[in-house]
Amino acid sequence: MKLTRRVAGLFSGLIAAFTLTLAGASPASAATWTLEHTPGHPQRICLDPGEGWPNTYFLVPLSGTWSTTITAGISDLPPGSYSDGGKIYPSDVDEDDWQHIGFVHVSIAPAPVGDHVATLWASDGTETQTVPVMISFGQDCYPYD
Repeated sequence: MKLTRRVAGLFSGLIAAFTLTLAGASPASAATWTLEHTPGHPQRICLDPGEGWPNTYFLVPLSGTWSTTITAGISDLPPGSYSDGGKIYPSDVDEDDWQHIGFVHVSIAPAPVGDHVATLWASDGTETQTVPVMISFGQDCYPYD
């Protein structure tokens, strides 16, 4: 009976591996990269009230390894703002320290005084990771706690 179960298990495993190969997927599809951030202190841009900032960037700090291009962007921006996104290619990674900082373009429209939490995201096409970023409109909004 044990032999029958082992043969059935082996056969099932071979069929699963063959099916994944035909589908072009790998059995280990978990990301080996991480979009990093410092909890409690998101990236922050501080602007004078009513003023925007065209053509600036947020950092995309990644650690780990990846074999496909990672696309990054910013969502939940203040009204009238936009982002052209960014890409981090596998060849951009320094294999000695497994860390890379990419950039995401953003143009921030003027807004009234206050804090606006936007979302920085990175995706390898299989998994998407996010971290908050802060856009503050106010006089002397640095330092913050």
